[in-house]
Amino acid sequence: MIGRRATATPLGERPGAVGPVGVALIGTALMGCVPAEDLTEAVDNLPTSSSATYDLLFTGGTVVDGTGEPRFVADVAVSGDRIVAVSTDGIDPTEATVVVDARGLVVAPGFIDNHAHIQSTIHEHPLAENFTRQGITTILASLHSHDQPWPLDEYAASLDIAPNVGFFAGHTWTRKRAVGLEDRAPTPDELAHMIALVDSTMQQGALGLSTGLQYVPANYAETEEIVELAKVASRHGGIYTSHMRDEARGLLDSVEELIRIAREADIPAQVQHHKAIGPGQWGWSERSLEMIETANSEGLDIRHDLYPYTAASTHSGILFPQWVFAGGSDQAVARLDDPELRPRLVEEMREIIYMDRAGDDMSRIQFRTIDSRPEYNGLRLSDMLEDRGLENSIDDAIPVLIELQKDGGFSAIYHSMDEADLIRILQHPLAMIETDGDPVSYGFGFPHPRSYGAFPRLLGRYVREMGVLTLETAIRKMTRMPAEQVGQFERGLIADGMVADITVFDPATVSDMATFVEPHQYSVGIHHVIVNGEPVILDGAFTGARPGRWIKGPARPDRVR
Repeated sequence: MIGRRATATPLGERPGAVGPVGVALIGTALMGCVPAEDLTEAVDNLPTSSSATYDLLFTGGTVVDGTGEPRFVADVAVSGDRIVAVSTDGIDPTEATVVVDARGLVVAPGFIDNHAHIQSTIHEHPLAENFTRQGITTILASLHSHDQPWPLDEYAASLDIAPNVGFFAGHTWTRKRAVGLEDRAPTPDELAHMIALVDSTMQQGALGLSTGLQYVPANYAETEEIVELAKVASRHGGIYTSHMRDEARGLLDSVEELIRIAREADIPAQVQHHKAIGPGQWGWSERSLEMIETANSEGLDIRHDLYPYTAASTHSGILFPQWVFAGGSDQAVARLDDPELRPRLVEEMREIIYMDRAGDDMSRIQFRTIDSRPEYNGLRLSDMLEDRGLENSIDDAIPVLIELQKDGGFSAIYHSMDEADLIRILQHPLAMIETDGDPVSYGFGFPHPRSYGAFPRLLGRYVREMGVLTLETAIRKMTRMPAEQVGQFERGLIADGMVADITVFDPATVSDMATFVEPHQYSVGIHHVIVNGEPVILDGAFTGARPGRWIKGPARPDRVR
C-alpha cells in the first residue's frame, strides 16, 4: 500500500457505515467487513503519490502501549515496517497513504502467542485465520509432543504466511531420532547424537529447547538427559520451555524439576500452560507460584504462561500409565490385551482418572476427535456410557477407554481445572498468555475453543467483565513480556522506531465466541491487525497480505558463550 495517499473521514459520516471505525483512501471508502479480494483490488487500483510521509495512520485511538503504563489518546503513524510517530497532539492525515479512524478503539502492540501447535503445518494455513482474528501477530512453536520441521532453517525460510513465527528445538523429535520409542536412557552414543541434533537446530535459528515431558517418548527421559540438552541450548543463547512432566499430582515435583534444569544448565526457563489439573490438586497453584518466586529470588530466570480456560485438551493416552506405550502402538495393544497386566493397568488408570482428570464424573471428558466412533465427536464419555447402558463411573468407563485406545484412541477436552487457580496464575506478575491452539480449517474437526478465542477471552471475560486484570496489565502480558522473553526487543511496544506489529480492537465488544459445544466461531471485536507494517486485517476483512517473518533465534543472544 506504499505510495497510495489517503484522507481521513470519520466512518460515522459515511452512508451505510458499519461500526465505530473506518479506513479512508482517496476515491474509496472501505468500511465494515468487505471481501479480501475487493479490499486488495480497491487498494491496488488507487492512484499513487510520492508525497505521502506515512504509509498508514491510526487517528484518535486509545493507545495501550505494552509497557503497563496508563493508556492515552494518540495518533500512530507507520512507514515501511516501523512505527515512526506516536503523537498526542495529532498527525496531519493528509500526510498518510491509508488513514484509519480509531476513535473508541484500543491501539495495542500485536499479540504474541507463547505456544501453539504450528510446527510443520503452518504453511497449510498461510493466513492462520483462527490466530490472526484474535489479534495475534506472532506465534511461537515450542514443540512439546510433536515433531519439528527439518531442516528447520529451510522450512522456516520457505514460509509465506501472515503472522510472524518462531520455532524451538524439540526434545521429543530429538529423542525419537536417537532412541526411538524405547523406555530407557540413551546410550552415550545416542546422547551424543541428541546433543548434536540440538546443537544443529540451535545453529539453524531455534529460540531454545522445548520439552513435552508428560508424553511418550519424552516421558521416558531422566532429568539428567534434559539438563545436558539444555546446556547446549544455553551455550547458544537459548531458553528452555516445558510442558512439564505432570500438571496434576506431580505438579510441584515438576516445577522443581524445571527449576533444577534451569539451575544446572544455566538457562532461562518457562513453564508452559501453567495449571493445577484435577480436583485433588485445586489450590496447588499457590505453592507452585511460591516456588517460581523463590527461584527468581535466588537469581534464576523463571517465567510461565497460561491459556484462560478451565479445560485442557490432549490425546487419550494421558488416561493411561505411560509404560503402556513403550515401543510403539503394536506393543501398546499387546499390553492392553495382556490379562496378567490388566489388574495393574486398571488400578493405575483408576487413580489417573480420579485424581488427574475427572473425579468420578465421566462428563468431564469430552471427545474432540474419535475416528473410530465419529458420531461421538463433541459428546462426552458419559454419553457413550449411557448409550451402552453403563453407569457414569470410573469402573464402567475403564473397559470402554481400553477398547477405544486399542481402536486408535481419541483426542479430548478435559474439564478438570478450577477458575480460582487460573485467576491466581493469571494475576502473577511473571505470567504471560498463550493459546495452546492448533491451526484450524473453519468447520473441520472439533477443536478446543482456545484455538479461536484465547486472547479475546482474556480481554472480554477477565479484563472487562471480571476486572481480574487491568487492560494495561493484560496487554503487557500479551505483548512486551513475551517479546522480551524471546529477545524481540523491537516488538511488543507502540513507540517510535518499533516494528509495526499492531492490533486494534474495541474494548467494549472484544470477546471469544467459540464454545466447547460450538467451537468453530471466530472472536469478535478485533478490527485491524498489522504485521511488519502491512495490514493483514482491515475493518475485519483479510487483505490477503502475508508479511509474516521468521523470528529467528536464539532468544537471548546476549547469553551466547
